[in-house]
Amino acid sequence: MNMALLIDFGSTYTKLRAVDLDAAAVVGSGQGPSTVTSDVTVGLDKALTELASHMGGLPRFRHRLASSSAAGGLRMITVGLVPDLTAKAARLAALGAGAKLAGTFSFELTEGDVDDIVDALPDIVLLCGGTDGGNRKVIVHNAQRLAESALACPVVVAGNRSAADTIAGDLQKAGKKIIVTENVMPRHLELNIEPAREAIRQLFVEHIVHAKGIDRARARFDAVLMPTPAAVLQGAHCLADGVAGEPGLGPLVVVDIGGSTTDVHSVCDGHPSHTGVVYHGLPEPHAKRTVEGDLGMRHTARSVVAQIGRDAFSGEAGMSVEAVEALLRRSDDDVGWLPQRDDERQFDQALARRATRLSVTRHAGTHETIYTATGPVTLQRGKDLSEVATIIGTGGVLVHGDDPARTLSAAMAGDHAPLSLMPRSACLMLDADYVLYACGLLGAVEPAAALAFGREALKSLDGERTEKDADHDATAAQ
Repeated sequence: MNMALLIDFGSTYTKLRAVDLDAAAVVGSGQGPSTVTSDVTVGLDKALTELASHMGGLPRFRHRLASSSAAGGLRMITVGLVPDLTAKAARLAALGAGAKLAGTFSFELTEGDVDDIVDALPDIVLLCGGTDGGNRKVIVHNAQRLAESALACPVVVAGNRSAADTIAGDLQKAGKKIIVTENVMPRHLELNIEPAREAIRQLFVEHIVHAKGIDRARARFDAVLMPTPAAVLQGAHCLADGVAGEPGLGPLVVVDIGGSTTDVHSVCDGHPSHTGVVYHGLPEPHAKRTVEGDLGMRHTARSVVAQIGRDAFSGEAGMSVEAVEALLRRSDDDVGWLPQRDDERQFDQALARRATRLSVTRHAGTHETIYTATGPVTLQRGKDLSEVATIIGTGGVLVHGDDPARTLSAAMAGDHAPLSLMPRSACLMLDADYVLYACGLLGAVEPAAALAFGREALKSLDGERTEKDADHDATAAQ
């Protein structure tokens, strides 16, 4: 058989998917604990044993590819000049590369800023600032600060090319590992983040995989290609845009609800869909990822409830304020608990709906009316997702929840945010077998097969919503 083995070294579990490339189908799965902090081969071997038991033995794989978010994932610090310009471009580049942001800084770094950067123990620092030929003082100052510091991680330099030689010299003399790449914003309001993403991926493959201990299992796979969030974004990209000669699903959004964060990925141009609308600010990338660190199912459950108020949340969950507080305390004490009773499931579903709605609202762009001498003008800030055709949900609360369609429909526009450019009407789909990462990995070597098996693996949720669900949603949006 023409097979691929696709591995995800996750923060808790190492997951395996065996894909028949000819049939474009998952033909086996396995899972084991992620034992990166001790010996990564132990957990991987357990997952391989489970996979072999399901398949009647392990076949010879044509490809054996991996992604990883283990040992804290790819922790990054970004440094830019202006918060809404080069600093924002740096964040977009880091998040698009699959990073977990440990901090973002703007303007000239202070001694306290540098201490915070070193104490955060990042895997990579992304240093940006200034357009090409523009302000070079700030990025040179920041490079000198980093050169003088105890920073031990590599630095990606993606700022004013006029200052690149000076910066490289300062950092190299201090013994820092650096990669100099193209400016993330070479001209005012021109986004250019792909070279920085590629430099981050290169460092991840060459250095971070070793630092996390994953390469101890190198004999069991061909390569760790990218961080898991980057693989998910790449999978979404493949599914949305298709491959040569084979169209994809079209513009889409992916909502990934986790215990600590909710990630949102969008693949679309995001240009204004209404005539007469003027775009304002830094352009958005075609494939964009955001991470909402205060919207999760356990570690940040209190934050989700606080966003709307305990009384409103209690009403949506259909339970008393006291019962909500009891489950919040349980989440504080045991982030790994799973719902068993009806009230616990109601609590989780309410959390998931609110995390979905808030995260997509933040990810999407907005309209704003300003008044000029010639009359009102509508400005668009951020991506217009109103024409998105498909919303894909993933994460345990959706995969194992009672009503994923109702939860995922919270990603669509409503009265709760009338100026938000969230999807207006979209097909709802579920990544029930956790294949988006696998689709992204496979797309690097077999894009046509990745598209075919990704499309086959997604479960349609259309038709599962009931009139009662719609009434619940209308009440919750008020």
